[in-house]
Amino acid sequence: MSLKERIDSLLEEARKIKLASAEESEKYRIRILGKKGEMNELFEEFKKIQPEMKKNIGQALNELKTAVQEKIQQAKNDFGSAQQADNGQADFDMSRPVEDTVGHRHPLSLIREEIYRIFGKIGFDISDGPEIEDDWHLFTALNFAPEHPARDMQDTFFVEKNGLNDVALRTHTSSVQIRTMKEKPLPIRTLCPGRVYRNEAVSARAHCFFHQVEGLYVDKGVSYADLREVLLYFAKEMFGSKTEIRLRPSYFPFTEPSAEMDIACSICGGKGCQLCKGTGWVEILGCGMVDPNVLENCGIDPHTYSGFAFGMGVERIANLLYRVNDLRLFSENDRRFLAQF
Repeated sequence: MSLKERIDSLLEEARKIKLASAEESEKYRIRILGKKGEMNELFEEFKKIQPEMKKNIGQALNELKTAVQEKIQQAKNDFGSAQQADNGQADFDMSRPVEDTVGHRHPLSLIREEIYRIFGKIGFDISDGPEIEDDWHLFTALNFAPEHPARDMQDTFFVEKNGLNDVALRTHTSSVQIRTMKEKPLPIRTLCPGRVYRNEAVSARAHCFFHQVEGLYVDKGVSYADLREVLLYFAKEMFGSKTEIRLRPSYFPFTEPSAEMDIACSICGGKGCQLCKGTGWVEILGCGMVDPNVLENCGIDPHTYSGFAFGMGVERIANLLYRVNDLRLFSENDRRFLAQF
């Protein structure tokens, strides 16, 4: 019997067959569509036929497969799933409709959208960029020295590492700031959100990927005082009108001067507890004035323009607001966890 005749015969059977039970439907499915079923055999033979015959035979194969699937689906609707032969338990039928459930917003989505809302009120828009970045946008344009630890394999997930053509999963969304400064007209006032990747051991306090929102403001006459006022406004909007902040000197390659921003611990009121490690303060973000070298790298005259930048981890903010003490919960999609939000 030729390949076409076999297909026609099975197609005729699919149109006429009467499946009287779920068990009978399952046996028919295995015989035709199973791993060692007739369809697999037909497709193996299909590979060997002449090219000019492939169009007609291929259409016939697709028609057969569709007819068989429709017949099996009809039987499932009529009889339900087949009974297991060994223990009498019903198979889990993946084709049956799911139970009605109420969805929940992910806590990171809630925090991220609240950050958008807060900064949107003072004129910040949203900028986006690729998660796989080249060395120039990720490190060089941001003033990272050639020997900086972030360029090492133990700190960064490199997709391709060939000297000047290094490509890596982005370690921060500062690369989006570079793209924005090169592509958008001045003045710039934007947020750069996204997922970032670090070569970290996964634990309750660290993860190999997390989410950031970075901010950038570049214009004539932007000062450190502007940075402080914007961040104070954010802290009061996010954590409450009585929130206090402090800025501690720090170092980042792409800002000068640089600082870490802390907020007064909302649990102990600044008296000292486990969350703030007895200090009364909790770090929430890094910030600083955009380094003149970075502005020059993006074609912006640092003698005319200045700017500030800041960056925060979305998980960090969620931890403080929702008291989540295990970072892994944010990426495990446990319905019991998500239902709380």
